[in-house]
Amino acid sequence: MSFEREEYRFLAEIGVGPTNSGCHINGQWKARGSIVASLNPSNNQRIAEVVEASVEDYKEGMVACSEAAKMWMKVPAPKRGEIVRQIGEAFRAKLESLGRLVSLEMGKILAEGIGEVQEIVDMCDYAVGLSRQINGSIIPSERPNHMMFEMWNPLGIVGVITAFNFPCAVLEKGAPTTPLVTIAVTKLVAEVLEKNNLPGGIFTSFCGGAEIGEAISKDTCIPLVSFTGSSQVGLKVQQIVKERFGNCLLELSGNNAIVIMNDADIGLAVRSVLFAAVGTAGQRCTTCRRLLIQESIYETVLNQLTGVYKQVKIGDPLEKGTLVGPLHTRASKENFEKGIEIIKSQGGKILVGGSAIESEGNFVQPTIIEISPDAPIVKEELFGPVLYVMKFQTFEEAVEMNNSVPQGLSSSIFTQRPDLIFKWIGPHGSDCGIVNVNIPTNGAEIGGAFGGEKATGGGREAGSDSWKQYMRRSTCTINYGDELPLAQGINFG
Repeated sequence: MSFEREEYRFLAEIGVGPTNSGCHINGQWKARGSIVASLNPSNNQRIAEVVEASVEDYKEGMVACSEAAKMWMKVPAPKRGEIVRQIGEAFRAKLESLGRLVSLEMGKILAEGIGEVQEIVDMCDYAVGLSRQINGSIIPSERPNHMMFEMWNPLGIVGVITAFNFPCAVLEKGAPTTPLVTIAVTKLVAEVLEKNNLPGGIFTSFCGGAEIGEAISKDTCIPLVSFTGSSQVGLKVQQIVKERFGNCLLELSGNNAIVIMNDADIGLAVRSVLFAAVGTAGQRCTTCRRLLIQESIYETVLNQLTGVYKQVKIGDPLEKGTLVGPLHTRASKENFEKGIEIIKSQGGKILVGGSAIESEGNFVQPTIIEISPDAPIVKEELFGPVLYVMKFQTFEEAVEMNNSVPQGLSSSIFTQRPDLIFKWIGPHGSDCGIVNVNIPTNGAEIGGAFGGEKATGGGREAGSDSWKQYMRRSTCTINYGDELPLAQGINFG
């Protein structure tokens, strides 16, 4: 059976067919769940079918994954790093075709789809270097002839529950609406494991819905669950995992603000806001959702911004020149329309856009809305290209507005003043996990820790010392003498 549409035939290059099994268990592809269709959000037509995982598939996969983990943890870190290097090379070889799949199935433009795959390659490169630098501390002991130090060992199985907006991601459950990306990514990893005669259970993946995510959350064999998604669902995952004393790495909702001071480079700021607010059709957790403009330049910035918004090309994400593709699902489009009505009821004034676009796909207009910072809807994350604009008078007022929402992921200020820059990144500045100056809120590099505070979950991924969350730290003390001195000078008989 071949693909019905010519533009889908490239998928065969990355192992995706018209009908696919959605579970990779112990090196084999199998699934006993329901059959679902992956839809192209540009026209809501079927791309391919996937057989999802059942709970029985999950249980079988966990048995194989647990056995594989015992062997994998014994492999020296630099040797594990070599496998990760080969995985990165496999992704590098399929960069464009994987990027096209991400654009096709998720809806982001091709440049962003390829960029997402490049991010995986970069993360693999980073992890390879890290595999030879997992250093522990040597700690001076107060006891003679004693040595104290830290050891870092693999934590064990990590359950990863991914989101649709960055579907490329151990035990993985991909987003139910991007199963083809999950399958293509898993096949590349599986080929590397097979080539190196390693157990396929090292990378176990499932396409499925909430029942698989719930099984991962409840499973006592999984010491760490990494979840990316909404704050509401993330809170439920955290409660389930904490009930069994597991750990969570949460990357949840963002409600990110850009502050423009009156000394800012306005042209630079406007270009940054455009990318931050309409990139990925406003479906990044780091999307700019609130624009705070100092009162004296408010009209100037707004005039320039509304001008560039009206020039944005909306359309097929795979077509050259498109800047905004569709929202991911019909439900996303409906939520956009409902959100606009709520915004209007709370006093929001639409300056640009504000409507869904009549078409077979899930297209909506990038929207700018003037609204009070006290409107309840401003405290929520409306996952689409909706930008709230507000004015402020002083830097202190801007910081207060930035910090006034429940979420705390990303933020940025545009200014040339060193005093404001250092106040912004200091203890009384932005309360976010990502605090930028003169760049957008999105497009983070992999070298820094990625994540946020408050309702964003507190987790950190990618660079810096984020690797520590995936490891078990032991404080070790060795007595190499023949006496037994006790700490704190205790004399016990």
